[in-house]
Amino acid sequence: MVTAEPPRRALLLRNPHSKQGEAPIEAALARFAARGVDVTELPIGSSDEICAQIKARAGAFDCVIVGGGDGTLNAAAPAILESGAPLGVLPMGTANDLARTLDIPTALDAAADIIADGKRRRIDVGMANDLPFFNVASLGLSAELAETLDGATKRRFGRLGYALAGLKVLRNAATFRAVIVTGAGAVRVKTYQIAVGNGRYYGGGVAVRADARIDDALLDLYSLEPGSLWKVIALAPLFKRGHHTALREVRTARGRQLEIRTAEPMPVNLDGELATQTPVVLKVLPAAIEVFAPEADS
Repeated sequence: MVTAEPPRRALLLRNPHSKQGEAPIEAALARFAARGVDVTELPIGSSDEICAQIKARAGAFDCVIVGGGDGTLNAAAPAILESGAPLGVLPMGTANDLARTLDIPTALDAAADIIADGKRRRIDVGMANDLPFFNVASLGLSAELAETLDGATKRRFGRLGYALAGLKVLRNAATFRAVIVTGAGAVRVKTYQIAVGNGRYYGGGVAVRADARIDDALLDLYSLEPGSLWKVIALAPLFKRGHHTALREVRTARGRQLEIRTAEPMPVNLDGELATQTPVVLKVLPAAIEVFAPEADS
C-alpha cells in the first residue's frame, strides 16, 4: 500500500566517495526547493558517522535522504530502523540496486521528484547475524567479488569495474561445501555461490529470481551448483532476469528464516560489503522501513 505525505524538512546525507558522490546535485536541490522541501545537507564518511548523524538529527526532520550507493544505504539502515524515519533515495553509487528494485530513476532530479511527491511504501529488511541488508546476503563468488572490487576501481570504471573484477574472480573460482538449513530441514551442498535476497536486484542489476519482491516478507535463496566453472559462465546470461532459478543446477528455497553453515568461517557480503561470516542466520523484518518510491507493480 502506498501513502502520500510530502516532506517539508529533509536531512540529506551524501557520500562524497560514492561513484557520483562528487557529481553536482544542484538540479535535485532545485527540485526540492521548488516543491517546498527544506533540505539540510551534510556530507558523511564512515558507517558509524552516518548512523550517528541520523540518530542525532532524525527527530528534527520529516525524512532522511541518503545520497550514495547501496553500501551507503546499507550503512544507514541500522539508524533508519531505529529512528523510524521515512527514507528517501538519491542513487549516486555504481550499482544502485535498491533504487532499481524500487523503480527509482537514476537521474537525480527525477529521484528528487519521487521524494517530493511524498508517495511512500513499506519494504522489508533482511537481517544477517543481526546486521541489516536491503538487497542480498551472499557468500562464494560474489563475496570474492566484493573483496576484489575496491572503491577506487568502482569510482574509476563504474559498472565496468564489476566486469573486470568478475573476470579476475572467475579465473580462481572454486566450489565450497555448506549446509543450508530451511524450514524443510538441512541439506548439504557443493556450490560456487549461495545468495539470499531480500530485494530483487544485486550486483549491478542481477536478479535473485524473477518474481522476488522486497515487500513479500520472504527471503529468496539460490545455490549455484553446476559441475564446472564453464557451466557457471554459460548460465550467466540467465541471471540478468532471474531465470537461472528454473535450472536443475540451481537450488532454490524461500522462507522467513534460513541458516548457512560452513566447516570454516567464510565472509558474507551484505549489499556489496563484507560485513559478517558464517555460520550466518538470516531473517526478514517485514514492512520494517518506509521509503519514498513509486507504487509497486502488482
